[in-house]
Amino acid sequence: MEVINVIKVFIPSVAAFSVGILITPLLTHFLYKYRMWKKEARSKALDGGGTPLFHALHKERETKIPRMGGIIIWLSVGCVVFFFFSLKDFFPNTFAEKLNFLSRNQTWLPLFTLIGGSLVGLIDDILVVKNTGGYVAGGLRLQTRILVVLLIGALGAWWFFTKLDVASIAIPFNGELYLGYLFIPFFMLVMLALFSGGIIDGLDGLAGGIFATIFSAYAGIAFFQGQIDLAAFCAVIVGALLAFLWFNIPPARFYMSETGVLGLTTTLTVVAFLTKAVVVLPIIALPLFAAPASNILQIISKRYFGKKLFLIAPLHHHFEALGWPPYKVTMRFWILSAVCALLGMTIALIS
Repeated sequence: MEVINVIKVFIPSVAAFSVGILITPLLTHFLYKYRMWKKEARSKALDGGGTPLFHALHKERETKIPRMGGIIIWLSVGCVVFFFFSLKDFFPNTFAEKLNFLSRNQTWLPLFTLIGGSLVGLIDDILVVKNTGGYVAGGLRLQTRILVVLLIGALGAWWFFTKLDVASIAIPFNGELYLGYLFIPFFMLVMLALFSGGIIDGLDGLAGGIFATIFSAYAGIAFFQGQIDLAAFCAVIVGALLAFLWFNIPPARFYMSETGVLGLTTTLTVVAFLTKAVVVLPIIALPLFAAPASNILQIISKRYFGKKLFLIAPLHHHFEALGWPPYKVTMRFWILSAVCALLGMTIALIS
């Protein structure tokens, strides 16, 4: 293990954390000055039914806490990537050149998905706070966001299939499974599934801690596979997430919202395929899959059996409705996420 590789991973991560901490006061001032929060709390579920328990638990915070905190994440990552990329031009043939981690085969695509997805999410957030659009409380229609995710997924799959010559997935302990052209719809389906996990952004600190754990696991996988640029990129996202989390732990000063969630979930899909660790993704990112799964089960149970499985869906709100303090739900999900990330990373590395 070369020391330079360790430095290349950790120095940019610390830089992203520092940038995030520095820009947050400016962003916070802007968000509160212009009242960038929902004008009314959500009162309807995806199936059209009411959400009286959720409304009672969250009606005040949803209309007093700003959205768009995810700007800290992608803006910090963008600044750090640009800084270390530019540094090599000012100091060629020096140590600074070795710190650049922007490369065509490892980090171009995840950077594109992070910025592209985050900007689409930002548009949704702006519409939400203006209370316009087709969503329950404003914003882009769900169908529109799904189409955007599928489009990003199609572009990503095309890049893998044509530019990187990837048409198979690694099955732990069993070699590779060749998918051929089916790789493209499979890639899109995984991205859509992860995007649905964005509903984990429902409690103070919950999404930030879980995403930080997941990207840390993939940074480790990429590092031990020799994908140092990708490992550095994942570590930079972790640094930015920790800066966000510094201000998002209870009581949160802002929420991550769609500008963070959409960028992070689409990027995570790309990272999982780049590391050939997509099959262990449901283990490493278990909370992201459990949240929408609980929603689906709730809808099925209500529609076909006439009763609810959970007091509130998704799952983290169920525990909140049981009487768990929100910070206890968050911290226990952090612990679960860390255990799952370690298990999935171990399987990916030893298989």
